Amino acid sequence: MKIGELAKLTGCSVQSIRHYEKEKLLASQRRSDGNFRLYDSATVDQLKFIKHCRSLDLSLAEIRQLIALNQQPGIGCDDVNRMVDSHIEQVALRINELQDLQNKLMTLRNSCSNQSTVKECGILQTLSVTRK
Repeated sequence: MKIGELAKLTGCSVQSIRHYEKEKLLASQRRSDGNFRLYDSATVDQLKFIKHCRSLDLSLAEIRQLIALNQQPGIGCDDVNRMVDSHIEQVALRINELQDLQNKLMTLRNSCSNQSTVKECGILQTLSVTRK
């Protein structure tokens, strides 16, 4: 199949597919007589794997590592577990950072009532104060 068909079948954009090829997450494809890339069902599976990894916010480097590990089915999965554990820690850290940001925004929002004018707006006044 051509790249457009692959994109429709997997829900990935053509640009993403090309990017994954450039990043060597997808193997180079054979070409038709008209120099179009041709893809097979293995590429569909690989692209779905990549897309699922991206939905978990795994980086391209992490996905590359998982692909390499997946090609060695006889080894233990300690490396996979360590990578996912590390990713879980990163997500927990980001959640804490986002909760802190939410608290700061809620405090900021509470500094202004709906009856204020822009001149009296506590949010704008707070944002205008230089922080050290």
